[in-house]
Amino acid sequence: MNFDTPILMSGPLRRPAQLLGDQTYDGHVSVHDDAVAASLGLRGAPIEGPTHFSQFDPFGVRLWGQRWFEQGCLSIHFQNMVVEGEEVQASCSVDPTRQSPANQHQVAAVKADGTPVLAGTISIGPDVSNTELDQRRAAQRDPGELFIIDQVEVGARCDDTEPSTIDFETPNGNLYPFSLQRKLDTITEPHPWYQRNADTPWGGSVLPLEMLSVLTNKVGPRWPVRTPSLGLFLDLEVRLINGPAFADTAYLIRREVVGRSQSKRVESYWTRSTVIDPHSSAVVCEVVLHQGVFKDSYPGYPTPSIN
Repeated sequence: MNFDTPILMSGPLRRPAQLLGDQTYDGHVSVHDDAVAASLGLRGAPIEGPTHFSQFDPFGVRLWGQRWFEQGCLSIHFQNMVVEGEEVQASCSVDPTRQSPANQHQVAAVKADGTPVLAGTISIGPDVSNTELDQRRAAQRDPGELFIIDQVEVGARCDDTEPSTIDFETPNGNLYPFSLQRKLDTITEPHPWYQRNADTPWGGSVLPLEMLSVLTNKVGPRWPVRTPSLGLFLDLEVRLINGPAFADTAYLIRREVVGRSQSKRVESYWTRSTVIDPHSSAVVCEVVLHQGVFKDSYPGYPTPSIN
């Protein structure tokens, strides 16, 4: 047997659920509404990207066991949207010959017909580096003139004074109008450590990886993005440092804008949110989110001149 042979692990086809059909912000519904998605030329309302994160948890547990819940990192670039009813299959390519870094592997997800959904890296700490989003941020260029996120400044910081907590029964605000229990009822990869009153090695019910973007975005002020406009997740990294994060536990969130970009269709900005245990001051995890804002959704967006 050749122990240097790369191994491809594949999960089963899953049908992730749409829980953001009732999402609202700035007084209007979001791109996760069917009618709004159609107005932007999308073929359907996309399922929230972090929903796919749970399909990679079994790989993390297989590779690193309990440490996955303490120091796991999933860094993802979203490629094509998924609408409710479509099937998605996750995979992880483990290459024993990989040297840089040895604790990191490639992951991907595709639809049943082979259409790519996402790609990225899965790794374990404490020395996580050169992740998918690390590479993408390093490749950023000057975005040029901006019209929607022009007031969002790189380096801007916001330390929330209101703690963020996710319990089992309370919906998580207008941005996330579903409860943790509803998420657990529909999650693609259930685990007994996620359940209420779970018997875990740490003594609390663990928040699923896909819920950590909810934890960091459900409370606190938003950056000064011009409105009305509609946004979508482009990239997301969740990096546990002193995990797990727990349900029914209050955390403080510290946010910083760490980049701005734009493409033909969107202007976008990168936010790093740090989750802090207010009792020990320990950093529990970091979430890096790259959000795009559709140019077509902002009334009067300048039309590029044709020379």
